[in-house]
Amino acid sequence: MVNTAADQGTLPEKYRMLNRQLDALLEGETNTTANLSNAAALLHDFLDDVNWTGFYLEQEGGLVLGPFQGLPACVRIAFGKGVCGTAAAEKRTQRVDDVHAFPGHIACDAASNSEIVIPLFHNGEVFGVLDIDSPVHSRFTEEDQEGLEAFADTLQNHLNR
Repeated sequence: MVNTAADQGTLPEKYRMLNRQLDALLEGETNTTANLSNAAALLHDFLDDVNWTGFYLEQEGGLVLGPFQGLPACVRIAFGKGVCGTAAAEKRTQRVDDVHAFPGHIACDAASNSEIVIPLFHNGEVFGVLDIDSPVHSRFTEEDQEGLEAFADTLQNHLNR
């Protein structure tokens, strides 16, 4: 499930290594766009069976497309709409095994079948979301969720608004 240079170790160990790589990659850089761009690229390369990895950022009470890896995507998503908007509105991770069964799912890429969205915070408010899509149903496990939430925590330590 995870593609890393060191394919040994458990999934939690691989995520810990990924978070150390992210921390080192972003060390000393204060530009938010650069940090989000590198985070998206690192994560997209790290994960197998994903077709979109990126960010939507809060703007004017909704979400606007940020740095990403994958096909062109929806530009604006209202809070409470789709998986991304729901994660932002509820301020909690959404792990969806079948996006086609998710009420109000926004289909940016018809190949996507599962999705995980982790909200990002700044001073207790939603700054944006990390969104990852997969063409594989039920792609994201509880271990993935824990690892990706830790990834988001590491990233948030490097973001300036």
